[in-house]
Amino acid sequence: MEHTQQRVVHANVVFGNKSENELISKAKKGDKQAFRSLYDEHIGRVYALCYRLTGEKGMAEDASQEVFIQLWKKLGNFDGQSQFSTWLHSVTANITISYMRKQKGWVQRMFNLENSGINEMPAEENSTDVDLEALVIRLPERARMVFVLHAIEGYRHEDIASMLNMAVGSSKAQFFRAKQLLKDFMGVDDE
Repeated sequence: MEHTQQRVVHANVVFGNKSENELISKAKKGDKQAFRSLYDEHIGRVYALCYRLTGEKGMAEDASQEVFIQLWKKLGNFDGQSQFSTWLHSVTANITISYMRKQKGWVQRMFNLENSGINEMPAEENSTDVDLEALVIRLPERARMVFVLHAIEGYRHEDIASMLNMAVGSSKAQFFRAKQLLKDFMGVDDE
């Protein structure tokens, strides 16, 4: 019975990949329906990563849209050497970071965010339920991006440093800062 289940799981993986590979092949040739199917399959994960990186729903929606616009243009670069979802994850992180860099200058000119106090909101007192996602969103931008990329998405500090144009030591320092801030937000003391 176990052997049969392994075959079924293996068959599902093979046929699932075959179906996705067919969609990718068609989308590379300009098939908009195939691309829409890829979009429908992956938008949830793309948006989740964009939201974790940006910390803002509106910006995450815009970044997700930018990811799929760029994906339409760059789909020909996917060579099939890795899983499509892995490649898309990397593309999403890079495009979102680039998008945030472009937006940051404009947003800071429109609103002086440095002095707005948006990240200084007090943690909810007497709360036993911790919404880690909400706490991560409260982190300062650089610390949040490093924390998400390292702790949640599994990138190495060397890769993060390259993506964010910072030294490896800065990536590690921002990660440490993020962890400390999260502990502070949750009211956890270092022992």
